[in-house]
Amino acid sequence: MNAVTHLHDLSLRLLGRTFDQLDAEERRVVEAIAARAPSSRDAADIEDAQASRGDRLADRVAAVGGSWGFIIVFSLVLLGWMLLNSEVLQHFGLAFDPYPFIFLNLMLSTLAAVQAPIIMMSQNRQAAKDRLTASVDYEINLRAELEIMRLHHKIDALTEKVDALSARGDARERA
Repeated sequence: MNAVTHLHDLSLRLLGRTFDQLDAEERRVVEAIAARAPSSRDAADIEDAQASRGDRLADRVAAVGGSWGFIIVFSLVLLGWMLLNSEVLQHFGLAFDPYPFIFLNLMLSTLAAVQAPIIMMSQNRQAAKDRLTASVDYEINLRAELEIMRLHHKIDALTEKVDALSARGDARERA
């Protein structure tokens, strides 16, 4: 029996559909069962291998920008900027951004305009990771379910053989 026929028969027996009718995940599971190979894959490793330099940078920016450490340090920098430009430097006439802190507002707007899309890129990447993880989980669950079904069929067949042998033995004892 060639490999294509074996895959076709296996998919019909396990899933009730021909191999050509299966989606990609189901095909991988049937192929793994036929090859007696493990199905498990690490979604994080797969996603990291596919990540570009920009993707990894977006993840780092999101990790830093979405942390309490960043919020605290950024708040201290803002407070220092305002104190420096309102009291200390203004006393000497050297304030480069006096109240209402127009330059500071420009810097904050620029930061928000750049940081928001970068964080969104990271969130999109995380959503893709989650979809990949769900796909891998589905494959593993499907594989486990199909393997359990195969074991049930084997146990049922063995039980039938034992019952048949037992019935033959009982018939011989009576004769």
